[in-house]
Amino acid sequence: MRHLRLLVPVLLLLLAGCSSGGTRDDGRITLRFQSLAWQEESVAANKDLVKEWNATHPDVRVEYVQGTWDSVHDQLLTAFEGGEAPDIIHDASDDLADFAYGGYLADLTDLLPARLKSDIPRRSWETTTFGGGIYGVPFLQEPRVLIADAKWLKRSGVRIPTPERPWTWAEFRRITEDLSGRGEYGVAWPLKEPVSATLNLSLSAGGQLFHRGPDGKVTVRFEAADQVVPRTVHAQIGTDRSASPTTLGSGGSDTLPGFFGGRYAMVPLGFSYRQQIVQQAPKGFEWQVLPAPAGAGGLTQGVSPQTLSIAEDSPHQKEAAAFIDFLLRPRNMVRLALGDWMLPTGTRALNDPALRTAEHGWSAGTALAAHLRPAPAQTVRGYPEWKDKVATPAFQEYYSGAIDIRELRERLERDGNLVLARYQR
Repeated sequence: MRHLRLLVPVLLLLLAGCSSGGTRDDGRITLRFQSLAWQEESVAANKDLVKEWNATHPDVRVEYVQGTWDSVHDQLLTAFEGGEAPDIIHDASDDLADFAYGGYLADLTDLLPARLKSDIPRRSWETTTFGGGIYGVPFLQEPRVLIADAKWLKRSGVRIPTPERPWTWAEFRRITEDLSGRGEYGVAWPLKEPVSATLNLSLSAGGQLFHRGPDGKVTVRFEAADQVVPRTVHAQIGTDRSASPTTLGSGGSDTLPGFFGGRYAMVPLGFSYRQQIVQQAPKGFEWQVLPAPAGAGGLTQGVSPQTLSIAEDSPHQKEAAAFIDFLLRPRNMVRLALGDWMLPTGTRALNDPALRTAEHGWSAGTALAAHLRPAPAQTVRGYPEWKDKVATPAFQEYYSGAIDIRELRERLERDGNLVLARYQR
């Protein structure tokens, strides 16, 4: 027992030296950085930058921790409540509201350098601002674009849209119908996760869906502008037969074999899917990036940028902010953007020649950057529950033809407002 009593303090000291955000026996601060990078190029870029930081900052060591997008919300919630959250947290802006209002994330307003604040546009900062505080640094963003079979479109003779003269939603519907027939479809909508695609594209038609009243409380109103995109998709699937009904439950990657095989002329996808297309497309397959259709709001669409936050419980917030500043220097932000095949939020990084080339559609994407706005649900408390329990099944049933637009509206508003009300008492 005497030996055991002597051993316990030693073990506690060792554990303290390895804890999150702690100071090791050699005096170095150790910060844990949880990254959600998953593509090989992106993981390599993040790990290389961590190594470069560690090589030039001997007193503040960063430990790379691999996370996953599939379970990040629940994983972080458990970590926060258990006091085991990483110091530096990679997430998406539409996942931050509950964590910010719950006191789990540090307010970065006075921690970030002026250089970083001024380099990222105000519209991007709005995605991570809650109650007057800044709870994340938005650094990568992904517009939705149309990936098109270039030969198919050229052969058909349809007008090719440009950012200066995009298709309207009505024109898009008409063109997809013209491109369809004999078991071929003008478009394939991968709508396994229909909510973000629908809401973000609806901004182009003037949709808003979430409305904040004078008292600060948010309610759902599914109005005419919000219905333009859902009605278009619904008509393409059920009326025009210009959209494949079999892709409704598919993810974006699931549509690529059919796209390469000549079954679909176009697929609406996130900008980063270009990497998979480059890797998987058969030899000789020609494809191009087109802007998504425009409406009353022009090319405007919502985005939920990837973010970097700092845990409120981290004892070394200043050091964590210094690492974020290093990670997001313009040249480093370009490396992260190239690794993820996405657009940087930083103005200087976005102007880098590597992101302005026509190859692989980079210039087509950067032309859309000025039109990107915060996704409609950015600051809405309870959005994850609303999306999972109300909106996702309602949109899935509507697109499949199981319910009509009236039932969709009733469920989004009636059931949705009941969910949101619990978070706004």
